[in-house]
Amino acid sequence: MAAEDATGRTVSGGPRERFESPAPVDWVLVRRLHATAATALAEELKRRPTLSAQAQQELARTLIADGIDELVRQRMRAGQEVPSANDERAIAEAVFAAQFGLGRLQPYVDDPAVENIEAHGHDNVWIGYADGRDVRVDPIADSDEDLVRQLQHIAARLGRAERTLTTASPLLTMRLPDGSRLAAVIETVPRPQLVIRRHRIRDVDLDDLVGLRAIDRPLAEFLRAAVRARKNIVVTGGQGAGKTLLLRALANELPVSENLATIEKHFELLLHELPDRHPRVVSFEAREGTGERGPDGRRLGEVTLTELVEQALVMNVSRVWLGEVRGEEAWPLIEVMEAGEGGSACTLHARSARHAFERLANLCMRGRAAVTPEHAYRSCASAVDLVVHIATVDERWVGGRRDRFISQVVECNGVGEGGRPALTEVFAPGPDGRAVPEHDPVDLADYVRVGFDPEWLRAGQAHWAGAGGRR
Repeated sequence: MAAEDATGRTVSGGPRERFESPAPVDWVLVRRLHATAATALAEELKRRPTLSAQAQQELARTLIADGIDELVRQRMRAGQEVPSANDERAIAEAVFAAQFGLGRLQPYVDDPAVENIEAHGHDNVWIGYADGRDVRVDPIADSDEDLVRQLQHIAARLGRAERTLTTASPLLTMRLPDGSRLAAVIETVPRPQLVIRRHRIRDVDLDDLVGLRAIDRPLAEFLRAAVRARKNIVVTGGQGAGKTLLLRALANELPVSENLATIEKHFELLLHELPDRHPRVVSFEAREGTGERGPDGRRLGEVTLTELVEQALVMNVSRVWLGEVRGEEAWPLIEVMEAGEGGSACTLHARSARHAFERLANLCMRGRAAVTPEHAYRSCASAVDLVVHIATVDERWVGGRRDRFISQVVECNGVGEGGRPALTEVFAPGPDGRAVPEHDPVDLADYVRVGFDPEWLRAGQAHWAGAGGRR
């Protein structure tokens, strides 16, 4: 979603530009200090293996400070230039990040303006900023081999469970401590590949999106009523469109007393980190399991999204929200939507609101061989109430900008002709592509019952007609 600036739009920075790091650090020195501190820390852990993580970090900072003090003394004795106070702080933070953080990546992860980080090898690194700029920065490792070692260190230390990145397991996806998602690939690509997608905005609701001009007031009021009316909602869009952000904003419209289950492959909604808004959320995260496989061919310790959907049903929750539907978990989710009290939601990669039903039906059939196309479409049509589509328009290549906004809201009214869902386009793309009221929903009474004023639709329709209608 367009939540980058006061207009809700990202601004082009022109072609991809080169940017040198503003505060260069002597990485040879950092490596030496890190090796010394890490060795001393390992020796101390042998003596005190029960040392807490916080105590380890405090001890590491002391060891790093001692190492820098010794460096200063050595240089003073040799008559060499000593680092300034600012240089000492930068070196200390770099050494600490090498041990407990993301190494040279840490400053970018700490920068609130950074949205994405991608590396095609150790020295072809790009930072995507919230204002739309893609900036090339200095290398994040000394070599590709060094980058792989860093990724292995990150996988072993920073995940909720220890992960591996080896020739036998060349794919890595994990959640970082700040909630960002890291994905890396080695061996199957010419050079190691790395992407970190950050979740910059956590505590957001529909009013915030209106203030950012990501959506307008009539659409916000309609979506708020949809949540209150316990409509089953599917949020669609492309990669990086802002589907998770919108789902988070919708979740934050729920009453505090709501008992909600969220199910994700990797935590991204992070509703459990907002206890004031969601004190009764049950947040499930899938588990990949180890490299070993049991007699049934499954990885030992693996817990799938499908299993978590089924587990959620016995946890006394009133709604089930699935972060993203990608595979066989589509069928149990559709069953939850179809048979439950309503109010479930998910995100889905789809190129339009109408295409969402094709994707869902295909995923249902992929997950259950016995599900026929007719059965899949009929179940999807009876389960899904609304599809909200987020469009991404990137015109930076022609001197424009990148926009992300809701372009459609489609209501599903059961099975129509040919066994396909019967759809009503409640909000359609307006002159600028953004969603404007088109038709009243068939189930308008459900929305009015929870406080929705139909005049929000009338005002939007009248404004659109006065502006000349559809392009």
